Amino acid sequence: MHELIRDITLCILFAWMLGLLAHFSRQPLILAYLIAGFCIGPFGAGWVKSQDSISVISELGLIFMLFMIGLEIDLKKIVRAGKVILFAAGGQLLGGCLLGVLFFAGIGLSLGGGHFDAVYLCVACALSSTVIIVKVLYEKRELDTLPGRITLGVLVLQDIFAILFLAVQPSLANLEVSVILISIGRVAVLVAAALLVSRYVLPRLFHQIARRPELILLGALAWCFLVAETAEQLSLSREMGALIAGVSLSTFPYALDVTAKVTTLRDFFITLFFVALGMTIPVPGLSVIGLALMIAAFTVVSRLVTTFAPLYLMKQGLRASLLPALNLAQISEFSLVVIQTGVSDHHIAAETANAASFAFVVLAVLSTFAMSRSDEITRWAIGPLKRIGLRDLDHGHAEDGHEDGHGEARRIVILGFFRAASALLAEIERQAPVLLEQITVIDFNPNVYQTLLSRGLHVIYGDISSADTLLHAGVGKSEMIILSVPDALLKGASNEKLVRHVRTLNPTAMIVATADLLSDVGELYEAGASYVTVTRLSDAHELFTVIEAAQAGLLADKRAELDQRLGERREVLP
Repeated sequence: MHELIRDITLCILFAWMLGLLAHFSRQPLILAYLIAGFCIGPFGAGWVKSQDSISVISELGLIFMLFMIGLEIDLKKIVRAGKVILFAAGGQLLGGCLLGVLFFAGIGLSLGGGHFDAVYLCVACALSSTVIIVKVLYEKRELDTLPGRITLGVLVLQDIFAILFLAVQPSLANLEVSVILISIGRVAVLVAAALLVSRYVLPRLFHQIARRPELILLGALAWCFLVAETAEQLSLSREMGALIAGVSLSTFPYALDVTAKVTTLRDFFITLFFVALGMTIPVPGLSVIGLALMIAAFTVVSRLVTTFAPLYLMKQGLRASLLPALNLAQISEFSLVVIQTGVSDHHIAAETANAASFAFVVLAVLSTFAMSRSDEITRWAIGPLKRIGLRDLDHGHAEDGHEDGHGEARRIVILGFFRAASALLAEIERQAPVLLEQITVIDFNPNVYQTLLSRGLHVIYGDISSADTLLHAGVGKSEMIILSVPDALLKGASNEKLVRHVRTLNPTAMIVATADLLSDVGELYEAGASYVTVTRLSDAHELFTVIEAAQAGLLADKRAELDQRLGERREVLP
């Protein structure tokens, strides 16, 4: 027992020290945890030698990680997922697994006889890192963009796929239809029972203890370990049970409260899991490094093929098809979980598992770098893709007179289309619909492009930070140019840069720009803006009228008025 406490102390201490180093060098924390485990483990300094300690630390971390993954799976979002996400995820998962089996079996990895290295690797390479992707997209403020939503939707469906694989995984050595059906049946029984209890029993219990935070945390942990142990008794696995426990809790009323309280414990035990995983990684030989590089290369190439192709075929445009493919081009933490279950059941060779871990580390670094520069990479790639014959959504502009810069110029041009522009068009449609005929919208969101076209508006698919796009759109002949997208959402530009560029193209136009910060207002006027909108002022005015209505006892009337206004609008973006 004392040895276990000492080992956990070393794990946390080295994870923290190397985590600080990773933070300051802007590298993934998971990479730091793996290196920390390697440094103190049997293949490093040897300070942690007990295989029992490593096994206990790893299993606890794995249980908590899968429990939290389950808590974050939103079943309602999966049900509401659009066909674009469903087809993209289906193409990526099925295509990735098929290509993976062919590739890994083709390079000589085992595919039967009790050894399933090719199977585990194809599944591992089909899954992408939720931790890395969400972190980078959050920092870039791209979670709510179309490529961001597609990426997150695919991640959720990847988790479901992993759950199904874990259900079948214990029976891989005896893959008969009856065995598979029994395994899936056990999972179905456990899922159904967990969902029923979480729907009809747990909410009442948690309601009684809602004001006792420690009991909520204890109840969540008790539920996690109860379902995990039940799964073990059903010949599944504790890890599978923890995942089901999390999924079942994700749908009940106190899910947000539970998630908030378990997060700290999750971070602690996930850290232990990756440190313990690092302890199992030996110093790599040339064969392991070679296989790791092949796994990494296959993951990137297969992701570009299997993600880009379905999105492109569904007419999402080159940019919105490329960005999710770049976002998803790495191996998931869940992949390491899948690999570890295979090692535990002796389905996969240790050398193959080590190569997968090294490939995860390589792609974690490269993917973080690529995602942070995804817009630059996409702009660079679109030209060559067009030259080899792939058509973007702007194909055909040359035929209707826009491509030569002499197309019909509209009085008002809206550069970029997000929620403010969507609200503006709805307001114009309600109050002065004739004005719609004088407006051109320029944006590269394929959904916006198709929706505005279907409503009969003049819309040009293109990047507003591109000089050619602005020139061909007739910006130089317009009377008013509106920049309604805040700097936080602009890619490759800012409102100040756009104002300066537009002013160069059109010295006489009225330019309306948007300021995120009060200090931006003066800079935008100096750049050539005619008027600057500050959304916080209109928001403040609206909130003040709400306070006045509440004090006068008229809040219900104000809400009814707002409901009526919302009911009259037909916005492009919800």
